[in-house]
Amino acid sequence: MQKNYDFKQAEKEMQNFWKENSIYSFDIENQSEIYSIDTPPPTVSGSLHIGHIFSYAQAEMIARFKRMQGYNVFYPFGFDDNGLPTERLVEKDEGIIAKDLPRSEFIKKCAATSAKYEKEFKDLWQSLGFSVDWSLQYETINPMVQRISQKSFIKFLKDGKAYMKESPVLWCSECQTSIAQAELETIEKDTTFNYVKFKAAEEELIVATTRPELLYGCVCLFVNPKDDRYKRYIGKNAVVPLYDYEIPILADDKVDMDKGTGAVMCATFGDSADAEWCEKYKLPYRKVILPDGKIDESVPLVGGLKILAARRQIIGLLSENGFLLDSQNITHSVAVHERCGREIEILPSKQWYIDILTNKEMFLKAADEINWYPDYMKNRYVSWVENLKWDWCISRQRYFGVPFPIWYCKNCGEVIVASEKMLPVNPLEAKPDKPCYCGCDEFVPESSVFDTWATSSVTPQINAKWDEKDDISNRLLPMSLRTQAHEIIRTWAFYTIVKSLYHTGQIPWKDIMVCGFVLAKKGEKISKSKSNSELSPKLLIENHSADAIRYWAANSKLGTDTFFSIEELGIAKRFITKLWNASKFSISHLQDIKLDAEVNLMPVDRWIIERCKQTAIDARKLLDQYEIGPARHEIDDFFWKDFCDNYLEIVKERLYQPEKHGYKERRSAQYALYYCMLNILKLYAIYVPHITEYIYQEFFRQNEGGISLHKLCWEPEKTVDDEIILFGEKLKGIIAETRKYKSENALSMKTEIEEIVITADDRFIELFKQTINDVKACCRAEKIKIIQ
Repeated sequence: MQKNYDFKQAEKEMQNFWKENSIYSFDIENQSEIYSIDTPPPTVSGSLHIGHIFSYAQAEMIARFKRMQGYNVFYPFGFDDNGLPTERLVEKDEGIIAKDLPRSEFIKKCAATSAKYEKEFKDLWQSLGFSVDWSLQYETINPMVQRISQKSFIKFLKDGKAYMKESPVLWCSECQTSIAQAELETIEKDTTFNYVKFKAAEEELIVATTRPELLYGCVCLFVNPKDDRYKRYIGKNAVVPLYDYEIPILADDKVDMDKGTGAVMCATFGDSADAEWCEKYKLPYRKVILPDGKIDESVPLVGGLKILAARRQIIGLLSENGFLLDSQNITHSVAVHERCGREIEILPSKQWYIDILTNKEMFLKAADEINWYPDYMKNRYVSWVENLKWDWCISRQRYFGVPFPIWYCKNCGEVIVASEKMLPVNPLEAKPDKPCYCGCDEFVPESSVFDTWATSSVTPQINAKWDEKDDISNRLLPMSLRTQAHEIIRTWAFYTIVKSLYHTGQIPWKDIMVCGFVLAKKGEKISKSKSNSELSPKLLIENHSADAIRYWAANSKLGTDTFFSIEELGIAKRFITKLWNASKFSISHLQDIKLDAEVNLMPVDRWIIERCKQTAIDARKLLDQYEIGPARHEIDDFFWKDFCDNYLEIVKERLYQPEKHGYKERRSAQYALYYCMLNILKLYAIYVPHITEYIYQEFFRQNEGGISLHKLCWEPEKTVDDEIILFGEKLKGIIAETRKYKSENALSMKTEIEEIVITADDRFIELFKQTINDVKACCRAEKIKIIQ
């Protein structure tokens, strides 16, 4: 082995070796138990950052761990390249607006941009040494995935789970599409609370509102029936200021008596409460806001203005005309679209929905059937399901997505569903293969596309090739593991559970592993849209090594957020140097090892072997709970303290000087050294696959025979010899005391000392007698005295 480890040469060499030898291919013919991973397909919405590395690397380590436990690992990778995120990326990269281009031209640009970014993503994952079977790769816009997604919708339609209705819908005026409740984020925003004078029964009734621009859309005032201030108004009418028309005053228990004045303006539509009240009390709809975020031209005083301009205009007019009592600056919570940050509106629109509200109990029960890691993440899911208020709106008024496989009969309006043999189908480019039952053969194609979550929520079915000719659902579903970030529990986790229960009647996966975020500074998430993502993973790997990045990524408890700075990689690089040097030392003393020779192990050698077994057992327990960080710390503790700091120092002289210590004694040390070094490589293989494989290929492969370290299994020990472990702890204490004595007396560690006195229990006397020469050599002692 060369003096220093060259990661640039070794990592590329190992990656080529794995690829050429198909080390990570899933074997469908293999009858070993399958361990399948539902990997998050990264959204094609920008370049990857260190936060992606953190969570994806943790999941990849589990794939390697399960492979080394003897499982037939199914580890695919996909790319979520359809839908709004990709469209917005194209608009940003190309400096264009989708609606300004012909639909077909914009879709071509989306496809080209997706292909470019997907290559970058794949190159990055491969440079990190991901043990993915790339033959299982999918894209959410590819024909097979489109077919599965369209089949999913058609099945929902036949089962009565999908329906279309015209009703108030969450709307993003920036992206100009409907959105689902799960796509909302809540932010704090500065605004004004305006106290407006309505006239009711010849009196002034003060109403506080943050949305005076919706005054023309006001259809009712609500008060709480228990509010003594307003009981006399209930059932009467009020006059809307500036617009001078009458509206009813009604009572509803949902009115918060302590907010504002306790009298609430209901407009179409200011918020979800307005939409609920309008439906409950059959109130009329008055159009104010258009899908593009402007006020309808027909609205007096503010028609044609954008929302904020209209708000300023109305406030000014209310003030001028004596209708504004007060205007207070406040900070309040508003719902925004997570993709663009624009405040959402609620507009009436005809959309497709999946019924989820009637089956909330079923979705909550499913949470109990899934193992959540860490378990407290289940609470986030439960809270989300319990607080659902809307069915899942799955239609989007966009372009680059999976089309709805439907048309509408021009004559009778009947929904015409594509036949299965037509799938995947784009109704804008094809006609149904038979006329409507009314005899009409003219159709209006559905131009909306599926919400991207409507497709990515069938990733288990995509992986299993559900209802395709090579369907392996019976071997793959439910999958073993879903790995994902905690922010998309409400979307990806929930929607996948919904679709799996509806389509298969079972949960989509047995375990869910929820990773944390990487933060740039306290409380701030690193993201593609923030300037703090400038630390390019590509450059970090090129400058510091993939193994160093991976080692850093395995530092924390599952589900917890962590911080990143380049200085963090210093610990990882010191570890890699230590592993190289320990291996180089070990291998230099193993060139003449005879593995088939009989060996009588010395106590110290028995101890280090048992500690190695104990470490594997403890690490396995943690990794079975997906606790990658704590497992790595267990292995680190053994490697640095027991193996390097103690064992190598104890046996060094025995290895170098067999003529002094005995050739049988040297063989004992060689056996322990070989066993521990090989198993240390196995333990670390999931974290730092390149250097461990490189060392294995340098020496161990010729003895072990296995083509790759990553094809070997961890030792299956279940128990250890506790007595020899206790002996080792006592021995470590003696060495530590000797080092401390020398340090406190300003002596070199090489200084000879006259005598070491060991006090030991009966059970350890014989073990220490056999270890006298090792202790003498390690501690530079002339004499060892053992006292019972």
